[in-house]
Amino acid sequence: MPESTVSVTIKLFAAYQEAYGVSELVRHFPGETSVSAVLEDLITEHPELEKWREVTRFGINLQFVEPDTLLQNGDEVVLIPPVSGG
Repeated sequence: MPESTVSVTIKLFAAYQEAYGVSELVRHFPGETSVSAVLEDLITEHPELEKWREVTRFGINLQFVEPDTLLQNGDEVVLIPPVSGG
């Protein structure tokens, strides 16, 4: 039996949006994947995002969550880097 997967929508802001040139991505991950693994995936694809690793907050379905929160199928994931106002 194949391993279960979850499909999530990743909303991108600030540096993440600049790196990808789009405001959202849809990705598939193995079941039992934590939200922090989403960040690892993006940093692997865009190493310049490494500097944001320790300061990014995570949200799922409009609520802040801890990095070890597990993804559920259909979740909307938000990666929130620090934003400087002006």
